[in-house]
Amino acid sequence: MSDEFQGDGLDDTKWTVGMYWWKGRKPALFSEKNVTVSDGKLHLTMRKEKVPEQFEKLGYKNYTSAALHTRVRSSYGYYEVKAKPMNSAGSSSFWFQVEETPGWLTEIDVFEIGGKAKGFEHKYNMCLHVFRTPKEKKHWSVGGVWVAPWRLADDYHIYGLEWNKGEIRYYVDGVVVRKVENTHWHQPLYLIFDSETMPKWFGMPDDEDLPSTFSVEYVRAWKKK
Repeated sequence: MSDEFQGDGLDDTKWTVGMYWWKGRKPALFSEKNVTVSDGKLHLTMRKEKVPEQFEKLGYKNYTSAALHTRVRSSYGYYEVKAKPMNSAGSSSFWFQVEETPGWLTEIDVFEIGGKAKGFEHKYNMCLHVFRTPKEKKHWSVGGVWVAPWRLADDYHIYGLEWNKGEIRYYVDGVVVRKVENTHWHQPLYLIFDSETMPKWFGMPDDEDLPSTFSVEYVRAWKKK
C-alpha cells in the first residue's frame, strides 16, 4: 500500500488506472493519459478537451480528468500522503471505497479539495459514507471541514488517516484535525486518488486554469503489530 513514485512510470503491480465502476463525474471523463509519474511524483491532470463521441452520448463533454486505485484492498492502519492539490476548481481527492463483502458499500474520504474553487481555497473536506449494509439500503454520511490557515493549493502538505476498529482520525502535518467513532467502516477497501469536476459543489473550473495537476509525492501505509 506504499509507493514513493520514483520510477519512470506507474507501478502497475500496485495500481489500476481508472475505475471499473465509475467513469468520472460529468462533464469530466476519466482518461488514462491523465495519470503520469515524473520527477518522483504521481500526477493527476484535468484538461479542457473533447471526449470520444461514445461518451458524449452518456453526458460527458469537453473535460477529462484522472483516477487510479490500488490493486488490493486494505483496512485498519495509518495512511499518509504528501500532496499538493490542483490549482483549479477541479477536485483533488484521496479516498477509500468498494469492498468485496456482500451487502456492504461504504466510503472513507480522507480529503476532497477544491484548490481554486471560490470559498473552498482553505477548506479541507472530509467525509464518511454508508451507501448500504446487509440491513439497510439508505445512504447517509458524516462530513467535516477543517479550515487551513494557508491556501491548500499553494504547497505540499502531509495528510494522514488513522483507521482502527474504534475510531477514525484525520491528520494534517502531524496534527489531529478530526476524530469520528468507527461505527461501520470495517471492511477492506481500495485506496483511491482521483480528480473530478464538481459542478454542484466546487463549481466548474475556469478554462484558463486548465490543464491543472494534483500531485502526490508519496503514499505510505503502516499497520500495528
